[in-house]
Amino acid sequence: MEGSQSAFECMGADDIERAMTRMAHQILEANKGAEGLALVGILTRGDELAKKLRQRIFDIEGVELPLGALDISFYRDDFATHFSPEVHSTRIPFSIDGKTVVLVDDVLYTGRTIRAALDALMDIGRPKAVQLAVLVDRGHRELPIRADFVGKNVPSAETQNVRLLLEEVDGVPSVVEVYDIPEGGRVGSAPIGREA
Repeated sequence: MEGSQSAFECMGADDIERAMTRMAHQILEANKGAEGLALVGILTRGDELAKKLRQRIFDIEGVELPLGALDISFYRDDFATHFSPEVHSTRIPFSIDGKTVVLVDDVLYTGRTIRAALDALMDIGRPKAVQLAVLVDRGHRELPIRADFVGKNVPSAETQNVRLLLEEVDGVPSVVEVYDIPEGGRVGSAPIGREA
């Protein structure tokens, strides 16, 4: 919560799990099953959400979808202003050519992260289609990008941050928090381990 007094929880761990189950059903319904689908999560938390979706889809359909993780560090339009971006490695151990790729992220805000992810994907291959699944859509889009599958719409002010913390990444109970941005702070994903 970065020390903010006005933080509040808009999704708890159970809410997140229910949203993932609902999104898995929506993905299968929209695509008439799992054939030709692949999941690619945007690092760092999108890839964990993609794993959850993959498990839900397996539970529903009995099909284990190809799963990948996408690092967009060098594709960001603010790359030059970040002196030490956190660099991970893209892991997509299958061809995305001809597949319907469901790109998975935690919080959709301006759309710039998704634009970077699309650029990174197109450098890897030529999917048949790309769909977007996000746990939270907080609005304030700056680019013409929208999610196909949304866990929860969370209206927020531009002076607020909306962050997902995951037990698998941060070592704390999974939660989506909304809080006022402290002076000198910036909007963005939570650093690993919760603390800013």
